[in-house]
Amino acid sequence: MEKRIGSFSQLFPPKSTWTAENVPDQTGKVVIITGGNSGIGKETARVLLSNGAKIYIATRSKEKSEAVIEELKRETGKESIFFLQLDLSDLVSVKTAAEEFISRESELHTLYNNGGVYAVIDKLTSQGFDMQFGTNVLGHFYFTKLLHPLLTVTAKNSPQGSVRVVNVSSIGHYVVPPDGIQWSTLSPGDDYLAVGKKIGALKLYGQSKLGNILFSNEFARQYGGEGIVSISVHPGNINTDLARNASAFTKILGRIITYPVSYGAINSLYAGTSPAASELNGKYVTAWARVTLPHQRALDTDLGKKLWEWCEEQVKDV
Repeated sequence: MEKRIGSFSQLFPPKSTWTAENVPDQTGKVVIITGGNSGIGKETARVLLSNGAKIYIATRSKEKSEAVIEELKRETGKESIFFLQLDLSDLVSVKTAAEEFISRESELHTLYNNGGVYAVIDKLTSQGFDMQFGTNVLGHFYFTKLLHPLLTVTAKNSPQGSVRVVNVSSIGHYVVPPDGIQWSTLSPGDDYLAVGKKIGALKLYGQSKLGNILFSNEFARQYGGEGIVSISVHPGNINTDLARNASAFTKILGRIITYPVSYGAINSLYAGTSPAASELNGKYVTAWARVTLPHQRALDTDLGKKLWEWCEEQVKDV
């Protein structure tokens, strides 16, 4: 039984015993990485491409993504990396992206739900949801739901535990409203904005990261029997452009206490490729490549089921 590693050790972890050098050969693997054109997603793509995987980076910006694709091709000498148009803040775009991928591929071995936004408090998604929860949780829920049949088919024809969904969360899931999820902030429309501003951007972000773990655990509970392994990860304190909307003070502090982006991919890569991670369905991985318990709220199966049902309701008519 895993123990809960203290917050200090998660923020300032000991030297990793598992690194990108330990990633096994990925030849024949088909992988999607949301948000794969920058930060942790880009580094994850670089390592997997280097090891032979076929990569789709699923993002909004075609121009930026194609530039990154050419960069990674030059760096790795590999050609199997492609762009998939995906805007997680628009459920119609999510549906289109999933349909496009399914039309192109007959297998999906690993889905990295990596993309996300941070500290956005005054914007709504295309369907009117809080930008952070709508993008980080609902968008990924719907994308995974649509790709689930393909994951299931792939799992039937793959070694046990090798087909995986990796959900990038954060230690920020500790910083949430009192009940974990403030449901009034999830109602679509401008009315949420006043409630959201009272709660604050940080707690809204934490709420979305809690949602990532709850979703990951519920997916594991529902579909683990199909051979799909669902794991959530805290990537560590990493210097990425995710905090581009944060305050100046937060940005300065972040530069002092963060690790290089190469470290940020360790946990995702471990969860997605390590043979040992085949046994981690429904588990949470923290820096670096250590299994731990998340906050107690993230282990609330009733809350996880409620969130799942809420997500199902929001996407049923897309």
